[in-house]
Amino acid sequence: MSTEQNKAAVRRFFLEAFSTGNVAILAELYAPGYVDHDPASPVPIVGVEGATQLILGYRAAFPDIKFTIEAQLAEGDLVATRWTARGTNTGPLMGMPASGKASIVTGLNIDRFVDGKIAEAWNNWDTLGMLQQLGVIPALGQ
Repeated sequence: MSTEQNKAAVRRFFLEAFSTGNVAILAELYAPGYVDHDPASPVPIVGVEGATQLILGYRAAFPDIKFTIEAQLAEGDLVATRWTARGTNTGPLMGMPASGKASIVTGLNIDRFVDGKIAEAWNNWDTLGMLQQLGVIPALGQ
């Protein structure tokens, strides 16, 4: 696949799978043995099933979550994507009760492709900022 096709596949992940909950497309997008490295997860997220559980868990916590793709760069088998997610926390999250508060979170993903499918992803996102916005921990200076 071309770098443009790879970028389009990553956009589908954020805009179709995560933003709408259409996790059925993950089987199209992910290579066998897919691994997601996320600092918010104590262990890597593995395979379509692991990614499905992750997405459905966040969508249960933020049913109105929507992603915006801010920028993408691609070279070889890698795609870097800068994104913003917006949603309202109306369900439990990471063992915490719903706060009812809105959150805007930014992040950066790097996805590696093998044979036209996403084989591995590295995520860095503003977990601290999200927890502060939800009132779980105090914001700096409070």
